[in-house]
Amino acid sequence: MLYYNTMTARASAQTGLSNRRHGRNRQLVLDALAQAQRPMGAYELLAVLREEGLRSPLQVYRALEQLIDDGSVHKIESLSAFALCTRLECGGHGHATFAICTNCGRTSEFHDAKLDRVLRQLGRREGFSTRATTVELSGLCESCAHG
Repeated sequence: MLYYNTMTARASAQTGLSNRRHGRNRQLVLDALAQAQRPMGAYELLAVLREEGLRSPLQVYRALEQLIDDGSVHKIESLSAFALCTRLECGGHGHATFAICTNCGRTSEFHDAKLDRVLRQLGRREGFSTRATTVELSGLCESCAHG
């Protein structure tokens, strides 16, 4: 599965894995998200990773927090789920846009430099310095809209 191998290799490089426990937990969460190829909730991740030794939600949430901080994972608020960053242009700057199909659940990440600029300008106009922005578009994907 090319997607999985590419994303796992990228994720491994981004996290700079170590032998420490939290490094292992991060890698387990990254691998689970890469295998699923879809956003997953923290408790869903915990259920998948119990056999690997993750026993508490706190372990998953800590790993997710670190992965969000280093730009490997995005939180999708409307789904209460987490998605592996799939775009190299994201570069860990914390700005992403997601299109979420309300029918089939398909979620795709994309980036638009103009939108990023507009959002930063809006923030500055309000006296706010933006560190991260996630825009979520909710509707029907092409398949569901025409199927």
